Amino acid sequence: MFHFVQILLTIPVRMCFPAKFIGKQNIPKGACIISSNHTSNLDAVLLAVHTWEKKFYVAKKELFKNKLFGSFLKSVGAIKIDRQSTDVGAIKNCMKTLKEGKKLVIFPEGTRHENENMELGEVKHGVAMFAIKAKVPVVPMFIAKKPRFWRKTTVVIGKPFTLEQFYGKKLDNETLTEASAIIAEKMEKLRQMTLNSLTKKK
Repeated sequence: MFHFVQILLTIPVRMCFPAKFIGKQNIPKGACIISSNHTSNLDAVLLAVHTWEKKFYVAKKELFKNKLFGSFLKSVGAIKIDRQSTDVGAIKNCMKTLKEGKKLVIFPEGTRHENENMELGEVKHGVAMFAIKAKVPVVPMFIAKKPRFWRKTTVVIGKPFTLEQFYGKKLDNETLTEASAIIAEKMEKLRQMTLNSLTKKK
């Protein structure tokens, strides 16, 4: 189902919402977490039509209110999560996905952010928790502009890194805050590098 939808959407999405992807080779084989800033609901779609392998996305439960659309989201890899509580079911599904060697995409800001300099919001603890518990690498990704009709955006995928210094530690708030700060730093460096590169090309 996923690859059928992927093939169906690739041409129209690429034509209407052009995007240049840089660094796709940085996505490792096997399980990993792609940690990206969040600009619109098209972020996941762009990644899906520009990379072949199926990825699983953490999506807010509100998107599943329509049963038909909710079924579609599940078929293409969306994992429903309740952001207002500790969603044990979603946590188990995310861990299962990683343990099976699959790729999980998380927008750690928890909501969409768009401003002139594409500054990042607060990086929440989810990415750090899953990366440490599943012992998988994190791949930072930065979307330089919100996808808009006919406007080209640039998406840069950075090099993977691990949080192995936290493996085996108790995942209390202090540990997760420290690990999340590292993730935020990697994402911020990628943001600055991307925007500086785009500015030089103008």
